[in-house]
Amino acid sequence: MFDHVSVLQQIGLSVLIVATVVWVVGLVRMLRRDRFAVTVWRDAQPLYAMPRQYHPVESVELTAAERDAFAGLVRQLTDGRP
Repeated sequence: MFDHVSVLQQIGLSVLIVATVVWVVGLVRMLRRDRFAVTVWRDAQPLYAMPRQYHPVESVELTAAERDAFAGLVRQLTDGRP
């Protein structure tokens, strides 16, 4: 099968294949080992990228007519009428 390839090329290819397999196995083991620690660390950290949103509490006193109009609007929306 490898009649046209020299022995040194076959040895070099074998070394490269073994090195690649060792590297992939090591990478997979490292990623699996650190996955749990990273998840625990990430869950413990607050989200600094999202700013805290403070909404001031405002209230407005409605008149009786405004309350009736709002109640009518709510009834329209819950009944499904346009």
